[in-house]
Amino acid sequence: MATRRRSPACEPLWKRGVMEARSVDRIPDGNIWEYEPKWDGFRCLVARDGADLHMVSKSGQDLRRYFPEIAQQSLALAPKRFVLDGELVVPDGKQFSFDRLLQRIHPAASRVQKLARKTPALFLVFDILEQDGQKLAEQDLPIRGAALEAFAKKHFPSTSFRLSPASTSLAQAERWLQAAGGGSDGIVAKRRDLPYQFGNRDGMQKIKKYRSADCVIGGFRYGERRIDGRKVVGSLLLGLYDDQGLLHHVGFTSALKDADKPGLTDRFEMAATDRSFTGNAPGGPSRWSTGRSASWVPVKPRAVVEVSYDHFTGGRFRHGTTILCWRPDKKPAQCTLVQLKQKAVLPDQLLRRAR
Repeated sequence: MATRRRSPACEPLWKRGVMEARSVDRIPDGNIWEYEPKWDGFRCLVARDGADLHMVSKSGQDLRRYFPEIAQQSLALAPKRFVLDGELVVPDGKQFSFDRLLQRIHPAASRVQKLARKTPALFLVFDILEQDGQKLAEQDLPIRGAALEAFAKKHFPSTSFRLSPASTSLAQAERWLQAAGGGSDGIVAKRRDLPYQFGNRDGMQKIKKYRSADCVIGGFRYGERRIDGRKVVGSLLLGLYDDQGLLHHVGFTSALKDADKPGLTDRFEMAATDRSFTGNAPGGPSRWSTGRSASWVPVKPRAVVEVSYDHFTGGRFRHGTTILCWRPDKKPAQCTLVQLKQKAVLPDQLLRRAR
């Protein structure tokens, strides 16, 4: 007998995926938009139903064991049922440290407990999806915002939960963007006239001081220079998935520190495979490349890295990229070409502005 598939509306809210953002070149203006700082941390949905608690990353990873202090405080809150959307960060003085945040993802339970005491996390909350059976995710942003402010005022004091600021002022958004750094890498703009957009990019846009993309490592090339007499990685080959699930080669990064190259070589030599890119793959020699530069080693597409770039044209990054950070909190399948669909300013608009 065939089993009936559960409809998305019947699934717990935390299983339906977080609202994601589309990268754009400039801050959208108009009364349908609300602005927030964009925090550089781990996105997390905290969902409680009595004694049952879930802390789910953007990739669906369970974060409870890595952030026990946030889990304990979530269970200590007076409301017995809620779903909060926010960002996990780790303070370092007056800033937030992504390096310290990465250190919290450790396989040893004793190390996790030590870091929870030494470098406790904060949970910066910017949306509420459910409270005591009320499906707030079905409401527009202003209603959700008012409910979150009331929730925070009553329940956040004396905890590691913080209410992330929001504003409808474009001038304030511009100030946040200019002040980005030290844990904030830009701003997000959210549609005020829409309910929570599970798993899509229709309700939120992100604006950074630089362009960035999450890419899968699909291979590497050895460098010409040896370290301690050994061949080491010279560049990493980047990939992004299309709508059909094909992994396309889109560029490379060679901005690697010499001190990191032996470890990277060990890591990716162990991950070597027969094939990685299932769409466009690095080609053979061309009039721009030598035989050496065309030789590459495919690896299992498991590692995700965030890179900064200047231009993306013709299905590739036009120049080499720079690694911003490794992203163990994201699944390779989330690294798609969609994130590069920038809303560019039309040339005639630029010309009119220059007159």
